[in-house]
Amino acid sequence: MAPLTGKQVFIGVAAAFGVIIGVNLVLAVQAVRTFPGLEVANSYVASQEFDRKRAVQLALGWDIAASYDNGMLRIAITDGDGRPVHAASVLATVGWATSTHDDINPAFAWDGDAFIAPAKLEPGNWNIRLIAVAEDGTEFRQRIPLYIRDERN
Repeated sequence: MAPLTGKQVFIGVAAAFGVIIGVNLVLAVQAVRTFPGLEVANSYVASQEFDRKRAVQLALGWDIAASYDNGMLRIAITDGDGRPVHAASVLATVGWATSTHDDINPAFAWDGDAFIAPAKLEPGNWNIRLIAVAEDGTEFRQRIPLYIRDERN
């Protein structure tokens, strides 16, 4: 066996660092490429309105529950007494928690108890960004996490 030379050690160390740097670059590019973006354009301006909007939403007394079963997405809005609320309008963006490339905007319909819409959602961690408008025009916004289990496992 030939003796270990300085050139061989340098090549080994350079190759190891090259692999580490290469992996870090790939991960950094993927992180930036899949970042869904900012929630608000100016966080200071948004913070000035936050308490007022929060108080108006809390005054509605609404509770939101989301579920998914057999290809149907269901959003139930209930009042403080647990009665179903038929909001004037419901808009929602449903997407993966980590990216926006598969986002959908289902067309919800009132079924007498809740808002339902057909949707094809794979197992995993989803976010529903809900905007519901009360009959009096009060806007209600909430992000609802929805975890869909893989029934095959």
